[in-house]
Amino acid sequence: MSENGTTENGTTTMKQDGKKLHMIEGRVVSNRMDKTVTVLVERQVKHALYGKYIRRSTKLHAHDAENTCQMGDTVRIAECAPISKTKNWRVIEVLAHAAE
Repeated sequence: MSENGTTENGTTTMKQDGKKLHMIEGRVVSNRMDKTVTVLVERQVKHALYGKYIRRSTKLHAHDAENTCQMGDTVRIAECAPISKTKNWRVIEVLAHAAE
């Protein structure tokens, strides 16, 4: 893998200051908190016995310093040092705005 690359499960890594940033994409499902958004990340997992692909999801809290994200936006978030008890991701960029 080069400096910027995509792994097998669709996550992206990027180097910054010699460290790899774990970056994923998801959809904003809540922006009610101040400077925080809740991002829904979906992935597909193959069932161990039957082999069917099952959709699994995770909700993550991400830091949005400028309060720019709206519900329904697709965003790219990167892992960072813990900001609060449940928040250790930050919004890197808004990939697509929600249709209104």
